[in-house]
Amino acid sequence: MLGINSAYNVVGQPNGLTFSENKVAKEIKLQGGNEALAKNYASEKAAKRAGVIECETCANRKYQDGSDENVSFKSAQHVSPEAAGARVRGHEQEHVSNAYDKASKEGGKVINASVAIHTAICPECGRTYVSGGTTTTQIKYPNEDNPYQKSRKAADEGALAGMNFDAKL
Repeated sequence: MLGINSAYNVVGQPNGLTFSENKVAKEIKLQGGNEALAKNYASEKAAKRAGVIECETCANRKYQDGSDENVSFKSAQHVSPEAAGARVRGHEQEHVSNAYDKASKEGGKVINASVAIHTAICPECGRTYVSGGTTTTQIKYPNEDNPYQKSRKAADEGALAGMNFDAKL
């Protein structure tokens, strides 16, 4: 169904393209491409999603680490949308490695280490991209000097004594 604006745009454009196709054609031409591609895309957003036109939001997206650890991405850096997944996973692995190093230096044991990779949708082009990651670690440290730990061991000793009886006949 043609509306008033789209009918006017088809008639009003000298190259036979609709207004939105002309806008896409202009963008493609500015980026050094063949403007005839514009007929393949219904909107500027569709052309950006396909990568024919550069998305400004994706081109200017930067990643930065907010933790207090010595890891990469301490200053904001641009990462291409295609490489963001691998770079974010690698960065989060640095946090996991740091947890294992810290545990081994301080006599602890890593109980759990998990990484979550977050995604979002670009509002300009509609592509899904990796928006960041979160690492969660749990480290258990033995604390023999803690009075609560000592009383817990004593209580466990009294409750568990004699539970495993092994006699040879």
